[in-house]
Amino acid sequence: MPRERRRSGRQDAANPQLIPLLRRSAGGKACGACRDGAAIFPFTIAFQPVVDLQESRIDAYEALVRGEHGEGAAHVLGQVTPDNRYAFDQACRVKAIELAARLGIARQLNINFLPNAVYEPRACIQTTLRTAARTGFPLDRLTFEIVESEGIADTPHLLGIIAEYRRHGFRVALDDFGTGHSGLARLVELRPDIVKLDRVLVEGCDADRTRLAVVAGLLRIGTEIGVKMVLEGVETAAEVAALAAVGGRYMQGYFFARPAFEHAPTEAEIRWPAAA
Repeated sequence: MPRERRRSGRQDAANPQLIPLLRRSAGGKACGACRDGAAIFPFTIAFQPVVDLQESRIDAYEALVRGEHGEGAAHVLGQVTPDNRYAFDQACRVKAIELAARLGIARQLNINFLPNAVYEPRACIQTTLRTAARTGFPLDRLTFEIVESEGIADTPHLLGIIAEYRRHGFRVALDDFGTGHSGLARLVELRPDIVKLDRVLVEGCDADRTRLAVVAGLLRIGTEIGVKMVLEGVETAAEVAALAAVGGRYMQGYFFARPAFEHAPTEAEIRWPAAA
């Protein structure tokens, strides 16, 4: 979970140093850094809910990095270096699972990961497995969101990661769908369990017939192939109503709840749309 893209039209400032760090590849060194446990700066986690509009319940929580005093994701990512990036990725998973277990989260826990930071899936997943076992967090409640902000050239490697994750009962989500590298070809190649439609497709859909038609088409595809479709960055009641009218069920965004610092918002804290 080496980065956060806030689930709304507003995004945290990008960290220009992070992309080149994550592009470099040195398999043995990466796994060694994970094992050796490079020193990690303080950080923590905020949780933002994904809601099931049909059942009026929380379906999942996404774990998002924060500074220990509530600083945004950019503050945390600005401290990532070539020497600590692999250990940081491992530490994010550990922190998210430990805090989720301590808070008693009994829903899916979504954790972002950059595939280029995983070099040997069986080795890199061991810390996650040990943490889940130690805290009693069920493996089948873990979902890993594939972040493709930099593009993944080695598709066979990514498919290997997905296969290893599924072997342990994890779910896999394709994040930021509809932008950058996450498109229909990726959907066909990766066959994720969940697709998260980016805010760029959702914003203003209530007043944009073309935008809404595209979303409606993607929702139909999801139903046809058995993939859960989550609509990200939902911010207004009008967007909620328009998305629900074309079959949108799972949503995430500021309309419902902002990321909560070291806290998992309950269903009573969610802003639900008024009944029609």
